[in-house]
Amino acid sequence: MPKATQFKANSVIYFQGDLGDKIFILKAGKVLLRSQDIETGEEIKELIATGEFFGVKSALGKYPRDETALVLSDADVLLFNVPEFEQLVLSNTRIIMKMLKVFSNQLRHIHGKVQNLISNTEQADPETGLYSIGEYYFNNRQYKQAVYAFSRYLTYYPSGRFASNAASHLDQAEGGVAKTDSSALFAAAGAPTGGGRPTVADGRDLQAAKGFFEAVSLANQEKYADALKIFQRLVSSNADPEHSAKAEFEVGRCLVMTSHYDEAIRHLTAVIQKYPKHPDLKDALYFIGRSYQGKNDFTWARNFYQKILGLAGEDEPVAVKTRRALRELEGTPS
Repeated sequence: MPKATQFKANSVIYFQGDLGDKIFILKAGKVLLRSQDIETGEEIKELIATGEFFGVKSALGKYPRDETALVLSDADVLLFNVPEFEQLVLSNTRIIMKMLKVFSNQLRHIHGKVQNLISNTEQADPETGLYSIGEYYFNNRQYKQAVYAFSRYLTYYPSGRFASNAASHLDQAEGGVAKTDSSALFAAAGAPTGGGRPTVADGRDLQAAKGFFEAVSLANQEKYADALKIFQRLVSSNADPEHSAKAEFEVGRCLVMTSHYDEAIRHLTAVIQKYPKHPDLKDALYFIGRSYQGKNDFTWARNFYQKILGLAGEDEPVAVKTRRALRELEGTPS
């Protein structure tokens, strides 16, 4: 039997990315659905009218919510599980027609967006663009430029769609550089100039990129102890400042994942002090919060999570996982 539930103003019924099997019908009040445009990333807002349903697609399809449902004013909502909603639909032709109309409009909108994305892949997808630059130079035997492009790709997208191919091409391109007397400059994508063979510094940068990629791959396989050793080696060698800074953050993450919470807190605090504008700053704060949570120090964990929510945009991945962490703390001592 459907359950009537009240939600207070400024509360959240569900977050984007949440899993759930409930379908909602708004009886009274105001509810706003907020999501992102799949093409532009711009925020989309949809106000739910009284009597309308929401949360249907994800519940029926058993996939994560693709929007956040915000309560703008006190709202009365009916909650259905999937079998209950199916019974309601089967007994009410008007609801069937309304669903068909809504889904038809959404499908037409999505189809148009996908077609536009397909026709603008290079502009819309910097990962593909960077890999394509490397592939172009590699296929044209301009190995120095290919080496630079593939090493940059592995720096920015160590777990990307083309990471394995990029690593393989990087090895081959380095071999090509060693065999050629080409004096072509490292001109691709703003690469530093210099003729002839790579300098010692260039070689160190490439080794750092490959080491960083290897360590990230290990971490993605949950081999955190092995990844930690490589990240620590990259930090101590400081062969490439860019990879060294990224590796310092990854050291902290691996310490958390191996339950070395006190060491992780000290390390990540030092990283934040050293790199106050570090691109992974908010993630560093998140892992400090996770460390305190692992130590059952829930007050400090909440403090760090709240700080992140004050810094991050609502739909940033770090904000989404922070809200989940806060929900995990519900019912724990303050």
